[in-house]
Amino acid sequence: MNTNDGAALTSSALHSGQSAELMDRYQQSLTGVFGTPQAVLVRGSGARVWDAEGTEYLDLLGGIAVNALGHAHPLITSVISSQQATLGHISNLFTSPTQIALAEKLLALAEAPAGSSVFFANSGSEANEAALKAVLRHRKNTAKPRILALEGSFHGRTSGALSLTHKPAYREPFGELISGVEFLPFNDLTALESAFENDDVAGVFLEPIQGEAGVLPLDDAYLLRARELTRSCDALLVCDEVQTGIGRTGEWFRHHAVAGHIVPDLMTLAKGLGSGFPIGALVSFGARASTLMGAGQHGTTFGGNPPATAAALATLHVIETGGLLEHVKTVGAHLARRLRAIPQVAQVRQFGLHIGVDLTPVPGTESPAKDLVSLARQQHGLIINATGDSTLRLAPPLNLTTEEADQAAERLTAACQSLTTDGGCDR
Repeated sequence: MNTNDGAALTSSALHSGQSAELMDRYQQSLTGVFGTPQAVLVRGSGARVWDAEGTEYLDLLGGIAVNALGHAHPLITSVISSQQATLGHISNLFTSPTQIALAEKLLALAEAPAGSSVFFANSGSEANEAALKAVLRHRKNTAKPRILALEGSFHGRTSGALSLTHKPAYREPFGELISGVEFLPFNDLTALESAFENDDVAGVFLEPIQGEAGVLPLDDAYLLRARELTRSCDALLVCDEVQTGIGRTGEWFRHHAVAGHIVPDLMTLAKGLGSGFPIGALVSFGARASTLMGAGQHGTTFGGNPPATAAALATLHVIETGGLLEHVKTVGAHLARRLRAIPQVAQVRQFGLHIGVDLTPVPGTESPAKDLVSLARQQHGLIINATGDSTLRLAPPLNLTTEEADQAAERLTAACQSLTTDGGCDR
């Protein structure tokens, strides 16, 4: 095979049929857990993607907060290609310079104390599985039976992570999962304090901002009190920063923004860490959390492989040297101002480029947000996401420009006008 054969094979796979044919092939060959895809995408560049018909879209979803630097970022593309050409998969019987360097970098950015460590996985669900196993080990050691999560939480769909995910529609088809998990009302300090009255809690899983619930933030007071209670009652505090970490909110990690700068026992990361290349991480703070699992008690075949860790190192480099944390705050605030000016927008919750938008009621539809997702894509070339009947979630690339933010706001304004004029649309 010559050096061009790989590109030819990829091109053939992408373009051997237009959208209708490709969609039919999808339905005939892939498991239907994702429903019907919205489109067949074949190419991306920055904040834009193109489908199999050549239609261009402005992408305000970023692969659900994954594409931190947009599509086909030149440095990320180069680094992955170079690393794969040098050293690809090696298994975890060995290590590599990029794996060590990434762990050191994450510990430094997290301001983790001496004795802290990193476990690399492939996704947010896997990172949360590792965190859950650490909490289960602590539960066994302390004989404290209860694990707490919050209503509205989403920590993944694998069996352990699903045990911590609140939505009944995700859980109920599979019957009993991990025992001892309880869900507390979101942001309810009284319920949190009551949960610790019997000193029988082994761990608490929190998202500083619940993304799947519509970009809903926990109050600083709640996070601080959770840290106080878990510390005083010998329970582990786990911060799930899968969506909020790696600059999404304008800080490296959202818990750094809390007044008092809480330090969790465990933190999970994924999504934006690899700019689209699959990687997840569990950061354990301090020697105690880092030694809950020993050799052979957890593992992964692909986690921390050289191309993934190289992609993550490059991602952190671009964010750090490009001033993207401040850029995210500035562009995010600008986009939020434009969104608040749309008549059909009732509320905007903006944390950097992690943005939730609540819509006003629209006559003729019970799900204006879901209708708007289809209408915005089909008629206005805009990719957005609905997390509920009336709520949108936006998570564009961190390097979204002000001009692209303005274009997005204009397209969304036009889509909202179309929605109220048409009274809904076919999804």
